[in-house]
Amino acid sequence: MFRKHSRRAFMKTGSLAVAAPYVILSSALGDEERPPAGERITVAHIGVGGRGRALLEETMRLPRAQSAAVADCYQDRREAAAAACKGKAYRDFRDLLARNDIDAVIIATPDHWHVPIALLAVQAGKHVYVEKPLGLCIAQDLACQKLVREKGVVFQYGTQQRSLYRCFRGCELVRRGAIGKILAIEVDAPNGKPGGSTAEAPVPPGFDYEMWLGPAPKKPYTVDRCVPPGTYLIYDQAIGYLAGWGAHPLDIMVWGCDADLSGEIVVEGTGKIPKEGLYDTVYDWDVKAKLGDVDLVFRPGPDRTRFIGENGWIEVSRALVRNIASDPALLKTKLDSKEDRLMRVANGHMGNFIEAIAKNNPHATVTSVQEAVRSDVISHLCDIAIRTGEKIVWDPQRQELITGSQEARAMLSRPMREPWGKAMPS
Repeated sequence: MFRKHSRRAFMKTGSLAVAAPYVILSSALGDEERPPAGERITVAHIGVGGRGRALLEETMRLPRAQSAAVADCYQDRREAAAAACKGKAYRDFRDLLARNDIDAVIIATPDHWHVPIALLAVQAGKHVYVEKPLGLCIAQDLACQKLVREKGVVFQYGTQQRSLYRCFRGCELVRRGAIGKILAIEVDAPNGKPGGSTAEAPVPPGFDYEMWLGPAPKKPYTVDRCVPPGTYLIYDQAIGYLAGWGAHPLDIMVWGCDADLSGEIVVEGTGKIPKEGLYDTVYDWDVKAKLGDVDLVFRPGPDRTRFIGENGWIEVSRALVRNIASDPALLKTKLDSKEDRLMRVANGHMGNFIEAIAKNNPHATVTSVQEAVRSDVISHLCDIAIRTGEKIVWDPQRQELITGSQEARAMLSRPMREPWGKAMPS
């Protein structure tokens, strides 16, 4: 819940707080476009690097939101971001979470921190926006899903394409049967690569490397570990582009149809895993899967999702200015909003999150935790199949592995370096 205070109450409590004359800024009292401070959603930002800083700027443009605090392991980043939003900077995000006036947190850290911080934030009663991908393993995904449901907080996943009208339109057309029964789906995501220096280097001044590692295994600092693409391509800290990029087109897949819920998910695949250098996530993958009776092919390539049906195909991608189809006529259907199968977002992805909090409605976000888990689990199943060389079978309704060796089952979870493992529910 966020705290509401009337302008009169704000002025009354403010006058009791100080004895000397003071000035109430017009920005605190609000105006026709911006509610008074006490009626805004108070937001904190954890991770304010490239993506995190963009999300901060997006939030600051929303009249209903008030960015009040930031946390980051880099001193220069957190201080610059705090100055930009006129908030407070924290080295340790736990101090930020302890604030009772914070309604929501936006988590844009490296991948290995996404779920641990989300769990701690939800336990602290905060609404959460979590950048993609979700967890480092399926156990983290399911733990996040369980806790978010139990606490009833608002969750938004960072798959922003759901708030782009062209992606909505393409998936809505598929949902309405424009191409008939879906027979197959093709998904492409940009490829990973080998490389990265393994040479130990001095930790830069102002950088809390121990906190940055957090739940990940203790490893020496190198110049490539803590910056892209290393943040996405080191297995201790990520799944690689199978999830880091795959999160987007796989999310389009589950938004456009429910093939992944229609029956057992059977995954087989091959790929390369670097033997030298710092980067050790899968690249050059070739995955073939069955989602119920629908065929899925997942390979490296441009960010795209192609739905192939009885009556043609429709391709949806964030990278395209518009959707494409086997027959342009398939895209010309007028969509009456009264018949929508999917949620239309009118005020952007972050705006949708803030609006859902204002309504106190966990079901009002376009990408719920359940939707996040659906696509993220598929990324993990692909990784497990490639690394073990096995055929992996998953029950999407019971959310459990049906077949798999001891090695495959062990990959469903990952140890977390203490004290951070305590964040995981028992």
